[in-house]
Amino acid sequence: MARAAARKRILNVPGSTPTERAERPPSPCINVCCLDAQGFCIGCLRTGEEIGRWMAMSPAEQWQLLTRLSERRTLKR
Repeated sequence: MARAAARKRILNVPGSTPTERAERPPSPCINVCCLDAQGFCIGCLRTGEEIGRWMAMSPAEQWQLLTRLSERRTLKR
């Protein structure tokens, strides 16, 4: 138990970037699943390929995708 708590503290070091974390982020899915004409989900803004690959992505890849989704959200406004 103490070992797991120590490991969690190491993984959540203040100032670390998301791609340095080993834990997986929550899925960006908000259960509004429909691809628009440009191929982006109207709910989470992922492409069909990104949705399909989510579970196979490493935690770092998932965090990177969340960063790209944030940028997409800004561009869509």
